[in-house]
Amino acid sequence: MSDNSPDLDDDTGTFESGLPGVLGTIDVFISKLEAFLLAAGVMLMAINTCINVIARYVLGEGLFFSGEINRILIILITFAGIGYAARHGRHIRMSAVYDTIPVKGRRVLMIFIALVTSVLMFFLCYHSYFWIETLYSRGRILPALGIEIWWIYIWAPVGFAITGIQYLLTAIKNLTSKDVYLSTGVTDGYADTESEV
Repeated sequence: MSDNSPDLDDDTGTFESGLPGVLGTIDVFISKLEAFLLAAGVMLMAINTCINVIARYVLGEGLFFSGEINRILIILITFAGIGYAARHGRHIRMSAVYDTIPVKGRRVLMIFIALVTSVLMFFLCYHSYFWIETLYSRGRILPALGIEIWWIYIWAPVGFAITGIQYLLTAIKNLTSKDVYLSTGVTDGYADTESEV
């Protein structure tokens, strides 16, 4: 079995795509965008929460806008995270039947799964766009920050699109490779070492 860890450059720790040419460039760009959004979102949420706790103890009252900022960041992290999980082959899979199939059959099944999932993600992207249009037409605003509510949900179609692209690239990787890939940089298989929880 192959190691199922993502391809990382040993010197810099950055993601290296297993795809050639333009597809590899797109894959690396999306990887950097996901990493930035997730890191920034988590750091900003931690800072916001710490400042709110300090304000509550020092001033006796928390920041009135802290909850809304965390709401925005949770939505950002969630929708950036689905693409990140797809890139690293970390989505939950039901593999009892899949594991019993020979390698060629698993590759065909993985291509099918990746293509269907990609279509589903683009379908959700399409509908989330119209959902945002509906929110825009209603003109609702966040009470504390005063910004229109549709802005905070803009991450939904972005996240669905990034995930759809990732699954499409996974299907292409499986079409052009002898091995079975869970994502463009993660081969199918189990790690040799087991860890107990």
